[in-house]
Amino acid sequence: MSRRLRIAIIGTGFMGRMHAHAWRTAPRFFDLPFEPEVVVLAGSDAQRASDAASRFGIAESSDDWRAVVARDDIDAVDICTPGDTHAEIALAALDAGRHVLCEKPLANDVADADRMTDAAAAAASGGVVAMCGFSYRRTPALALARRLIEEGRVGRIRHVRAQYLQDWLTDPEAPFTWRLDRDRAGSGALGDIGAHSIDAAQWLTGSRITSVSGTLRTFVDERPVLDERVGLGGRAGAGAGAERVTVDDAAAFTASFSDGALGVFEATRMATGHRNANRIEISGDRGAVAFDFSHLNDLLFADATLPAGEQGFRRIDATEPEHPYAGAWWPAGHGLGYEHLFTHQSVDFVRAVAGEIDAHPSFAEAAGVQRVLAAVEESAASDSRSIRVEGVSS
Repeated sequence: MSRRLRIAIIGTGFMGRMHAHAWRTAPRFFDLPFEPEVVVLAGSDAQRASDAASRFGIAESSDDWRAVVARDDIDAVDICTPGDTHAEIALAALDAGRHVLCEKPLANDVADADRMTDAAAAAASGGVVAMCGFSYRRTPALALARRLIEEGRVGRIRHVRAQYLQDWLTDPEAPFTWRLDRDRAGSGALGDIGAHSIDAAQWLTGSRITSVSGTLRTFVDERPVLDERVGLGGRAGAGAGAERVTVDDAAAFTASFSDGALGVFEATRMATGHRNANRIEISGDRGAVAFDFSHLNDLLFADATLPAGEQGFRRIDATEPEHPYAGAWWPAGHGLGYEHLFTHQSVDFVRAVAGEIDAHPSFAEAAGVQRVLAAVEESAASDSRSIRVEGVSS
């Protein structure tokens, strides 16, 4: 490989656009061992792919991802497509010796996630890197929370409380999208946004979820279809027809962790007034951390070892140079945004390809999230019976 890392993005939607932006930004703010360059953008529709490539300054576009993956001038494949295509694309890319960055959730079921994990492990022996895109790990405030937990500032963890609240489906006339089709999306709020909470909880605590008891709910089981699909929050025109929703609108579950902690999780697209509230709070016997993505530059930290008159949560503005990732950007106090998470993800991927750091979350870690999702679905289907997570010992 040359000193460039030549990348093919597969997918032209929301995530494809976000990743394209991140690849262009990363080398302009971070010193990297390779210069990432997106050389081709592939999508299912030739015109949309061409238009997106032109907008993001990508020289080539294609409507044939298989041909793109097979090209000799591609070093890495960045998968930004719906979940039902992840396994096929990733397996082909790994077989061709390409490094792979795959958006979350890793797959639509445990079987595909395991196939991808096995392929990644085999490819790793040849120096091929595979990473899953749980981008919230790259929020400076959350990365700081993990550092504090690792340093013992929270102590023995007792509680994990996680909520991911959105409201883009509260209107029953909001149109049908692929995210509401189980065959394409795998699951609804559970897998789309609940997966982020599961990954964050396990990553922050360093502990695995061992069992769950869950409930899933679909509040609107049929939605109008547009002749021309619109983005999230759009409305369907009259007489466009309707399609059945085959995924959950909301998920709630309790969880036991391997270190004895108790978790309470909620993921919903029906939380009126919440556009994208991703929250997590971790309580221990020496302190606590709390994060809300609605205030993404802030971390709340409570130090229970202080005198009683000094206790309680205090706000840390996670924009100082010593905070994770923050030193590459603006002066302290000048906050970052959602797009920066994906830039940080690109940075870590390039450094992993260069062998400077390990690739995290690995496909194996992402498959662990998939096992938790499967256990929640099994529990919900059995009247919230407690279900052990496959492959995890207490």
